[in-house]
Amino acid sequence: MAPYDDSSDEGEDLEFTETNVLLGYADADSNGEKISRLGGRPEWLDEESPASAALAKCKVCKEYMVLLLQLNAELPDRFPGHERRLYVFSCRRKSCRRKEGSIRAVRGVKVAVDAPAAKEDKKKPAVEEKKVEMPKASTLGLGEALFGAKPATGGAKTNPFAPGGGSGASANPFAPKGTASANPFAPKQETPKPETPKTTTEQQKQEEQATNDLPKSFAETLSLNNTQQTQTPQEPVPAPEPWPTDLSTLPPPYPERWIWDADYETLEPEPSLPPQKIETMDIDTESGPSGGGSGKEDKDVFESTMDAVFQRFADRVGQNPEQVIRYEFAGQPLLYSKSDAVGKLLHVPAASANEKVSTTGGKGKIPRCTNCGAGRVFEVQMTPHAIEELECEEDSMEGMDWGTIIVGVCEKDCSPRGTERGAAGYVEEWAGVQWEELSVKR
Repeated sequence: MAPYDDSSDEGEDLEFTETNVLLGYADADSNGEKISRLGGRPEWLDEESPASAALAKCKVCKEYMVLLLQLNAELPDRFPGHERRLYVFSCRRKSCRRKEGSIRAVRGVKVAVDAPAAKEDKKKPAVEEKKVEMPKASTLGLGEALFGAKPATGGAKTNPFAPGGGSGASANPFAPKGTASANPFAPKQETPKPETPKTTTEQQKQEEQATNDLPKSFAETLSLNNTQQTQTPQEPVPAPEPWPTDLSTLPPPYPERWIWDADYETLEPEPSLPPQKIETMDIDTESGPSGGGSGKEDKDVFESTMDAVFQRFADRVGQNPEQVIRYEFAGQPLLYSKSDAVGKLLHVPAASANEKVSTTGGKGKIPRCTNCGAGRVFEVQMTPHAIEELECEEDSMEGMDWGTIIVGVCEKDCSPRGTERGAAGYVEEWAGVQWEELSVKR
């Protein structure tokens, strides 16, 4: 909670601030909730078609992970007809902590057969012949949108200077006499020199021979630089990996804590504080056998405690300390730190703090959707109190040590490639994990 003088609000009408962030609270009593919860085992959109077991395996040790969060994420106003769920998994092994892939996020989506199609999904009629018009990016593939529409099949682009008033195939008006079209500007008595086509043919043969004689490595380099040649169709979706029939082979799940209570975040007023005198601290910079320690190390430890981003995180979460999740689709995540890999990726400077985290250029970038290539946006993050709820029955003192888990999802809520309408599909989404700061041991 942000510190302020209690006496300062006497006689003042200070207003509380309500944000667009929906806070979720956990409870051992389900109170009728059947989907959103911490812990337990995942329940899929269609129990007959579960997600691939490969999505719930740690990328470090390749063993099965446990469920941290299962969330009902249906947004009927934004994605009508979409049944949506989010899952967050974590590896229980201590040796995998703080490693990439030890925490993973999965989005489940089931689009109803009669669900209205998004604007991007509506296909326009086929392009008519001889119609030259630049397409919109939303109606064609990315390559066609960047480089222009492909010529319509069944008819070539007409040359207005061709004989016959522009009808027929595209002819060269400057071609030599006797070819497909004569040059209207060439004198009738002149004939093309026979050496010209011969020279052209010889040059083509020489160029082909030179290309064949190129070293293989150089030819491969040219091929790599040719984007048209390197484009390949998308790989087929691998068959889902079945789950083990014996649940005892899976790691023990965390206890279920249901998220049935939720409310929009309300922040206490923060009256401006008068300038305060900052007291400095002398740091012993002596070193050596009797110096006792490194002055630079002490200075770094002191400065690390002054992380404004972490202080803001602590203040915001501290005002509602029992929150376990923060939800705001296409909103702004609350960063735990700005100095780790996730913080450096998503931190937006204070001057532009109102900007949303997205995949647009500049700071605040979440990697794009690996399924459809669309942008990703922030949707939900887990807070430290979720650890306390999940580990309420744990005896070990060495539990989870993350500060927050940020989940970024496809902004179009795409289905996996090859998934038909009415069928459930599952896509791995981006999980940005910010770990607790390791304490400095003396």
